[in-house]
Amino acid sequence: MKRLVILGGGYGGVKILLNLLDKGLPKDTHITMIDRNPYHSLKTEFYAIAAGTESDKNVRIEFPEHDRVDYVYGEIEKIDTDQEHIIVRDNREPVEYDYLVIGLGCEDNYHGITGAKEFTESVQTFSKARHTGYVINNLKAYGMVSVVGAGLSGIEVASEIRESRPDLNIRLLDRGETVLRAFDKKIQDYVEEWFEKNDVEVIHNANVEYVEKDGVCNNGICYVNDVTIWTAGVRPNFLVRELPFEKDSQEKIILNDFYQVPEKPNVYVVGDCAASEYSPSAQLAGQQGEQIAEVLSAVLREKEPEKPGEIKLKGALGSLGKSDGFGNMLQKPVTGLLPRLAKSGVLWLNKRH
Repeated sequence: MKRLVILGGGYGGVKILLNLLDKGLPKDTHITMIDRNPYHSLKTEFYAIAAGTESDKNVRIEFPEHDRVDYVYGEIEKIDTDQEHIIVRDNREPVEYDYLVIGLGCEDNYHGITGAKEFTESVQTFSKARHTGYVINNLKAYGMVSVVGAGLSGIEVASEIRESRPDLNIRLLDRGETVLRAFDKKIQDYVEEWFEKNDVEVIHNANVEYVEKDGVCNNGICYVNDVTIWTAGVRPNFLVRELPFEKDSQEKIILNDFYQVPEKPNVYVVGDCAASEYSPSAQLAGQQGEQIAEVLSAVLREKEPEKPGEIKLKGALGSLGKSDGFGNMLQKPVTGLLPRLAKSGVLWLNKRH
């Protein structure tokens, strides 16, 4: 029996699993998926969990059932590519594999800033987003929230909290001269104006020096606040960073054209842990997952896989509360209700699939 183990039930891992099942598993193949949660969670919606505008149930989906697919739920403690097994906390025996897919996603990058890990909230995992929501929604009236980082996650977190809690004071610390540096200037200006209209303070050219329990110190000024939320960058999961494989400058594993680790061709990597010319996203992980499923489908049938084609991303979408948004659609910058509806449509399709 060929044993395929998929680490992580995120966008990439689930796409691989679904596509392999759609193609029909070879009779001599068994799949084990390992994840900390007994469901697939929609990470692109964690900002709404943090703000308290969505319930947990609305952002999780049950894994598919199949007679040759097993699930192991728990925290992975070690990926042993020499012994070819995975050690899972509280699991009596290691999970053996013949083929391995690593899709463990990313975690916050604190850039070595003192106090950032200890004194900030996060939206990087389901449990952390839930805790952030608990803290935010337990704040007394007129409490102060600081969001560090003005990329897509920071923008969505700050705007959703504003919609959820109009009474709160919200501050956004942006390292650059404008929010959303990766987006078109039209979108940047639109989001800046939205924050100004909705009384969200934006501090540009921020340089956070350290974080304390009750404040953030930036460029020599310490801002007192009740909650600090960290959205200022990510890095691959620590288990991946520990692996003895060649990595790029962002600590992501360098792969061949078939998403295989050159040193261990039976190991595949998808999503935030895989070196890529593109920024991490659910869309990227999903497309990579589709291509890896094609490769694996051939390999498991002992056929020569075809080289995957070029990744073609369709653009990025972001929300400003429930009725406003922004994004690149058909390679053009779009703002307002249309991109927000498109984002909701993508979410609906993910749930339906």
